[in-house]
Amino acid sequence: MTQSHSRISKAVIPAAGLGTRFLPATKATPKEMLPVVDKPAIQYVVEEAVSAGLDDVLMITGRNKRPLEDHFDRNYELESALEKKGDAERLAKVQESSDLATMHYVRQGDPRGLGHAVLCAAPHVGNEPFAVLLGDDLIDPRDPLLRRMIEVQEQHGGSVVALMEVAPEQIHLYGCAAVEATADGDVVKVTGLVEKPDPADAPSGYAIIGRYVLDPGIFGILRETEPGRGGEIQLTDALQQLAQDEKVGGPVHGVVFKGRRYDTGDRGDYLRAIVRLACEREDLGPDFRTWLRSYVAEEMQQP
Repeated sequence: MTQSHSRISKAVIPAAGLGTRFLPATKATPKEMLPVVDKPAIQYVVEEAVSAGLDDVLMITGRNKRPLEDHFDRNYELESALEKKGDAERLAKVQESSDLATMHYVRQGDPRGLGHAVLCAAPHVGNEPFAVLLGDDLIDPRDPLLRRMIEVQEQHGGSVVALMEVAPEQIHLYGCAAVEATADGDVVKVTGLVEKPDPADAPSGYAIIGRYVLDPGIFGILRETEPGRGGEIQLTDALQQLAQDEKVGGPVHGVVFKGRRYDTGDRGDYLRAIVRLACEREDLGPDFRTWLRSYVAEEMQQP
C-alpha cells in the first residue's frame, strides 16, 4: 500500500537511559557522552541523522542528562579562549556540534521503556512520519542505512525497521522479525515481531537494530500498549500491531543491513568500536595500527 506524505525531516533520539552497564563512569556522566575516540557517541548519531537530511532533532532525556544539551550548545568562553590562542582547528571542532542541527529536548520523566520514550515525542512530531535513532548503535557513514530506510518508507508508506542477521544464540538479545521477501533484495515485509525471544521460538534470524522510520499512527497504539517484557512499554509490541493491521498506519517493512555497525551499549563492544574507528582515522590510524600489531604480537608470545 503506497501512501502520500510529506518529506521526513524529524529525528527522535531516546537518551534517557541510566547507563548502568557503564557504572561508575556513568554515575555523573551520561552514557551518551562517553567518548568514542574523541567525540561523544551521541554526536555520531546526530551526524547520521543530519547526513540523511533530518535537520530537526528531538532528544528524549532524563535526569542528569544536562551535559547532552550543553554539548550541542555554544560555549562562548571556550570558543573565545581558542580564538585568542589562534587554535582554529580545535575551534572548528567545538563549533561543529552546535551547528549540526536544530536541537530540541524533552524529559521522559518515568523510565517506562523505549515505547514510552517514543511516545514523549508525539507533540513535537505531530502527524508526520519520523525517524528514531538509538544511541547504542553507531552506523558507519559509508553505509547510509537511514537514507535507504527513508527511501523505502517514501515508496511503501507505513513504517520501516532496520534488520541485521545475527547468530541464533544472540537473537534473545534483540527484537526479532518474521518476514516475507519482496522484489527488492535488501527489503522484506515484516509480518510479525517478538521482543527478545528464546532462540527456539525466534521466527527468523533477523534482529531489529536501533534505527526506525515510523508512521505517526504508532502514537495512538503506544498510548494503548500495556507494559510488556521487563514491565516496560515496548516499541516492538506496538510495531507488531502495525504489522498485523495495515489500516492503522500502513505496512511494516524491514531493510536488511549488511554494513558496518558499532555497538557501544556493551563494554566489550564499546572498546572494540573505539579500536575499529581509531584504526580507520587518517590522523590516528597509521601509528595506532602499528602499535596495535606490536601489542598483539607481544601478547601472542606470552605463555
